[in-house]
Amino acid sequence: MELTIVGCSGSVPGPESPASSYLVRAPHGGGTFSLLLDLGPGAFGALYRYLHPSQVDAIALSHLHPDHCLDVCAFYVAANYTDPGSPWPGIPVYGPEGTRERIRRAYEAPGPDPEPAPAIERYFSYRDWEPEQRIGPFVVSTARVKHPVEAFAVRLAEDIPDGGTLVFSGDTGPCDALVELASGADLLLAEAAFLDAPTNRPGLHLTGRQAAETAQAAGVSELVLTHIPPWSDADQVLAEAVPHFDGPVSLAISGARWTIGPR
Repeated sequence: MELTIVGCSGSVPGPESPASSYLVRAPHGGGTFSLLLDLGPGAFGALYRYLHPSQVDAIALSHLHPDHCLDVCAFYVAANYTDPGSPWPGIPVYGPEGTRERIRRAYEAPGPDPEPAPAIERYFSYRDWEPEQRIGPFVVSTARVKHPVEAFAVRLAEDIPDGGTLVFSGDTGPCDALVELASGADLLLAEAAFLDAPTNRPGLHLTGRQAAETAQAAGVSELVLTHIPPWSDADQVLAEAVPHFDGPVSLAISGARWTIGPR
């Protein structure tokens, strides 16, 4: 499988990147299956750099904070109002329970003649996360992680011999559930929104050090740090992580790509 960083800025879009969104592509059915992990503000427009959005086969949302899901509304607008070519075929959106209502509320606006809100509900096929399910070529496992809202880490395993395994932390504080889900993965894409500080709120985000300790405990092959907000020093986050993980550690950068598979 191939991972492309569409957006990696934490909490808000940044000067060099949209908010969280990751494109994962793998061969499937004689073609290529394209899955978006999260679709935060600014990410939909950036997606055009890598493929036409009409080629996306599914969207998967780790949780429903706005920096991870609001550009689902932008996707809907383009899918239904692009001329020529619209409407694009509807696609599934995987997420926590309540995703349908969350996206409807995000899209709906008051006015004298508003578009019927159910339109965005009908276009997507909303599917709740399960502990394990199939999405295209991937066997997808999820685990509830530590965050103020219902949030999931997601494990994508290519269902082919010697297929790659990617784990995306979503947003989380340190937790055993993430270590267990990431066990033996080829690549852990882990948020690292915090610098080490005694004032960090527990159960909210990881530091670079905590992300590295998670990767080390899980025995993953490679660690990529993401979701670093514009007000944090990404190089310092990386420096705090490197001593705590034996494998390669790098920063997510918009446009960067990884080919994921056993080494």
